[in-house]
Amino acid sequence: MKKTALALVLIAHLAACSPSPEAVPAMDTRAITTLDLQAQAQAGASQWDGVIEAVQQADLTAQTAGRVGAVLVDVNDAVQPNQLLLRLTGVEQQAGANAAQAQVAAAKAQALEAESTYRRYAGLADKQFVSKQQLDQALAARNAARAQVLAAEAQAAQAMQQNDYTQVRAPFAGIVSERLVEPGESVTMGQPLLRVFNPAQLRIQVQVPQRVADALRQNPVAEIHLDDGVTLPAEQVVVYPSADAQAHSVTVRVQLPKTEKALKPGQVAKVVFAIAAGTDALWLPESAIWRRGELSGVYVVTDKTVLLRQLRLGETRAGRVEVLSGVSAGERIAADPAQAALALAAFKTKTER
Repeated sequence: MKKTALALVLIAHLAACSPSPEAVPAMDTRAITTLDLQAQAQAGASQWDGVIEAVQQADLTAQTAGRVGAVLVDVNDAVQPNQLLLRLTGVEQQAGANAAQAQVAAAKAQALEAESTYRRYAGLADKQFVSKQQLDQALAARNAARAQVLAAEAQAAQAMQQNDYTQVRAPFAGIVSERLVEPGESVTMGQPLLRVFNPAQLRIQVQVPQRVADALRQNPVAEIHLDDGVTLPAEQVVVYPSADAQAHSVTVRVQLPKTEKALKPGQVAKVVFAIAAGTDALWLPESAIWRRGELSGVYVVTDKTVLLRQLRLGETRAGRVEVLSGVSAGERIAADPAQAALALAAFKTKTER
């Protein structure tokens, strides 16, 4: 027992005399250029980038297989409703329609014969020259012949429809924006042929945060700023009732007014909403944002380390991006994400040696 106690005292003494493990050194972040994140008052307008799109736009596709016989329109041509735009060589479709019409004629002839037979048997049955069973058979044959006529007419209508598909017509008045085939090409069912849009009905759809959507519901007013400096008042502003579950944003549809200016789908424009000044918001320079694909973030710098934090961003104005969530006012942000990443990588390499 004395030896055991002496050994325990010796172990405790050695443990007290041994040096403690060296603590991991803090990262020196003084060389990293930082920005102090401060809240800024919201301006009395909210600006968003958008793309003009047509309310009425149709992709005309082939409803039957065939070869392009003629394309009667080209890009930028104005078309009228039901105007013939493209014609396919419908030899097979026409032959099918002719065969179906012949089947209708044959079915009608058989139905006429069955009708005559039934009426003749009905007259003989009144004089009891034929049995009731023979009369019933004649009636069944007449009804079956009538049904055959209806079936043949349905098949003929389907064959005629396939033949009509060889002629592609304009669904509404508009302008041809794309021509995707040339005469002589073989096309299959569902292949795009032409694209037509109505220039009289254009709109822009943008995604805005919930707070902007709430303000727009109270004051649905907007202006459209084009690249050439022209400003157009929005004809209508529609705020969707629900928000996107993933992006946490609300869709706003802005209807463009009728104008003599030639506007086309795909044209970039800015939408400015006249909302009242609201709560303070956080803004960062675009150069301070770290981006990888659809992910966005910043390097938050403390006295001891650097942390990469993911952000949810809002609108962009004059090279600055609104931060909806991910950081708070008062935090220090790396002004150059590349510099912060290199410093963090060098520190990890040093501590792992």
